[in-house]
Amino acid sequence: MTRARWTGIAAVLAAAVLWGSTGTVQTALPDAREPLVVGALRLAIGALALLALALSRPDTRRGLARLPWRGVLFAGIAIGAYNLLFFRAVSDAGVGVGTAVTIGSAPIWATAWEIAWDRRWPGRLRGGAQGLAVLGVGLLGLGGGTGGTAGQGVALALAAGACYAAYSLATSRVGRGVPSTSLAAGTFVVAAALAAPVLALAPLGWLGAPGVWGPLIFLGIGATGLSYALYTWGLTRMAASTGVTLALAEPVTALVLAVWIVGERLTGLGVLAAGTILAGLAVVALVPAPRAPQG
Repeated sequence: MTRARWTGIAAVLAAAVLWGSTGTVQTALPDAREPLVVGALRLAIGALALLALALSRPDTRRGLARLPWRGVLFAGIAIGAYNLLFFRAVSDAGVGVGTAVTIGSAPIWATAWEIAWDRRWPGRLRGGAQGLAVLGVGLLGLGGGTGGTAGQGVALALAAGACYAAYSLATSRVGRGVPSTSLAAGTFVVAAALAAPVLALAPLGWLGAPGVWGPLIFLGIGATGLSYALYTWGLTRMAASTGVTLALAEPVTALVLAVWIVGERLTGLGVLAAGTILAGLAVVALVPAPRAPQG
């Protein structure tokens, strides 16, 4: 396995760890918070952080000028839609089910796309490992409650997973010719613009509560700006289905932080689910995706 692929794997896993901190950090926000506003502010703060990072170096400034805007627009719309759909899905279906369906379906969407468009089949060992990781996410979801409109929430979660997979595939395809920081900045500027109307329509009074902006800034800079910069960089070194599958480390991180910091109880099912996910991720990391057939 090449050094570039290993560093890409490390970057994607680091991004997943940062994403996994989101739920724990949000517990520091007021109960009256509006989830869609949290999502929109994450995108806005993350976009500003990525843009500042891209403008800080000559090579990434030049990269902004030569972005493939057709692909960037597609990726930005996809990740913006993912954020808004995900927050609504969790509200409707419950945190456990909404997260499990969204994150668990994304590798399936990504693999299906690679099969349909690139004729790239995952192979028995790799496909089995992806299925094992998805099964683990499903086991984690069994511990989550459901909201009053669970059916609608599951449908929104599936759509969110499809948007996340589409973002990953687009980034993997267009990100090899420009600096990853420039690509991430352009993508999230588009996503933030897509989500901006939420800030005009949803209640914002809770933003004046004490201690709100510290968690929000971390969610924007750490769990969005830095994490997606790492994820974008990692995707240029692997197949999109690999990146999306490795990102399933996110719910494992969320589980560990919930037990360690929030004080939630660790169940036997949680241990089994985390072990199942990690076993699947280990195989996906070790077995590269097959190349697409030529011709």
